[in-house]
Amino acid sequence: MGLEISIELLTLIMFGSLVGLLMAGLPLAFVTGGLACVFLFVLGDARALNIVPSRIFPLMTDYQLSAIPLFIFMAAMLERAGIINDMFDVIYKVLGGLRGGLAAATILASTILAAMVGVIGAAVVTMGIIALPAMLRRGYDPKIAMGSIMAGGTLGILIPPSILAIIYAVVAEQSVGELFIGAVFPGLLLSGLYILYVVARSYLNPDLGPPIPVAERVSNPEKLRLVGKMSAPIALIFVVLGVIFTGVATPVEAAGIGTYGAFIVAAIHRKLDWPTIREACLTTLKASAMVIWIMFGATIFVGLYVLNGGQTFVQEALAATGFGPWGILIIMQIVLIILGMFLDWVGILLLCVPIFVPIIKALGPAAFGMSSPDDLVLWFGVLYLVNMQMSFLSPPFGYALFYLRGVAPASIPMSDIFLSALPFLALQLAGLVLCMLFPEIIIWLPRLVYG
Repeated sequence: MGLEISIELLTLIMFGSLVGLLMAGLPLAFVTGGLACVFLFVLGDARALNIVPSRIFPLMTDYQLSAIPLFIFMAAMLERAGIINDMFDVIYKVLGGLRGGLAAATILASTILAAMVGVIGAAVVTMGIIALPAMLRRGYDPKIAMGSIMAGGTLGILIPPSILAIIYAVVAEQSVGELFIGAVFPGLLLSGLYILYVVARSYLNPDLGPPIPVAERVSNPEKLRLVGKMSAPIALIFVVLGVIFTGVATPVEAAGIGTYGAFIVAAIHRKLDWPTIREACLTTLKASAMVIWIMFGATIFVGLYVLNGGQTFVQEALAATGFGPWGILIIMQIVLIILGMFLDWVGILLLCVPIFVPIIKALGPAAFGMSSPDDLVLWFGVLYLVNMQMSFLSPPFGYALFYLRGVAPASIPMSDIFLSALPFLALQLAGLVLCMLFPEIIIWLPRLVYG
């Protein structure tokens, strides 16, 4: 038999070595999987290694996960077909006459984009290439311009079809459809807060976001014609989300419909050729493989920790703090925010959700003034998604900050990019608090749809 280590020491060693190796710059997928195998061997015997296939196999055969490559492929096809450029162009001309209109247009375009492209990097980079030069040319304050691109880009993790929601549903054994529907209002709420912020700031100080010159504005009939140009991709969103929300199709079937629709939209825009398809396939392969590898590694790591009594240890530690159910929930949210500064979202999900969800279930719906356990689990799931948005904007390792650094002009220092994210981080925190205080924001729509 392997070594006997107390759970307190094991927690310290396991998570200490995880943080240490990640700080050294090693990829998360191999760190979690490698450490898990090392600890399995140290703590157990040859038989204990059986946990590896027993944790991985259910993931490999999970039908819901097949939605991930399909949604990524749909996103990649739409991106390669130049839909994003067209969409920004349309919204930009429709809203450009307002103060702060271009920043609002960027956030609005990102919101629609989030419903097409559940992948954050694509949204931030593309908007950084298209919208940032357009705003800087028109005399926008660089901080407002960059902040609106990054904040808008992070909506992809929340607004359905979000890849994160699919993985969360698999790990927490929940319905993907319910999570999708529960995330709609919080996503729109955050998008509305961002738009309100940039427009209000621009009206208080017109130098921050001047309207575009009269010569560049378009007439109302022209605006209608422009919106008509975007009818195909927007119809695709309504079809994909509509079949999920009405229960006609599962999220996986909807992803299949979306992929087929992406081919049609690309054909309508005359961008359906072999290089486009090939690039989209490569993007899908890389992104899906990364997600699945991280899932394999982290699920073994957490499985081993839970097997050695980690679950009970965390539960008892939280109970020992003496905070009530709300205190425990707030501690969990703070832990997620801190982890979000250093780890990526898939890793945080696989490390925390298997431990946190059973604790929330044990506290019971009555502790939070709810009637059913289903409502409670759904509420916590969407709170997790809202929280993970913050991880993309939080310095020092927020992904959105580095995506934007890659495409922003060299004259803009990294410190400005960090500073531009802070007001939007505060808005995300406000959104999280609102969703915690008013669970109806999350629960109302799924209740309406599913009864």
